[in-house]
Amino acid sequence: MYQLSKLPYDYQKLEPYIDTHTVGLHYHKHTQNYLNKLNNLLIKNNYDFNIPMIELARNGDYILKNDKEDIYFNLGGVLNHEIYFNSMSEYPKLPNEKLMKNIEKTYGNFQNFKNKFKETALMLKGSGYTFLVVDSNNKLQIINLPNQETPYYYNLIPLIGLDLWEHAYYLNYENKKDLYIDNFFEVMDFTVANKLYERITD
Repeated sequence: MYQLSKLPYDYQKLEPYIDTHTVGLHYHKHTQNYLNKLNNLLIKNNYDFNIPMIELARNGDYILKNDKEDIYFNLGGVLNHEIYFNSMSEYPKLPNEKLMKNIEKTYGNFQNFKNKFKETALMLKGSGYTFLVVDSNNKLQIINLPNQETPYYYNLIPLIGLDLWEHAYYLNYENKKDLYIDNFFEVMDFTVANKLYERITD
């Protein structure tokens, strides 16, 4: 069966921007619940768990026979949360030189990128995520996806992801989504994104 990736920091390390209780609840309750449902659905369908979750997301239409909608929802729930958790740390790092050059080419400068990211995030209606992704032509895009749709379903590679479901921020921020987004930038970490970007652009 699939397992949760280890949270890359202690629950309190994102304080005061993301509170300890929210991080623990988010990881142990919400993400674990998506994983449990995913594993149960896959067992029901005699799936052998022989490929990583990302590959299942990319190739599920060729592999899965039944319960596709429920499987994709819960699979996206796990993958999107992993992207989100890996987009933050107590020691945030900027994009590396190669990625920063592409960000500056696409958005003018890093501040413009953050402005566009926030603008896009505030346009999302209901629950979902805002992602910085790379397409098959190495073009950067900032996109919103609803509910638990994940960029992997669209042959996009997510570098940074922001969870905009209410459970991600409501305990701390209530309806102040704009402040939540601003404070996400305070802990936004490109460490994982930099490694991934190096790998896919070599």
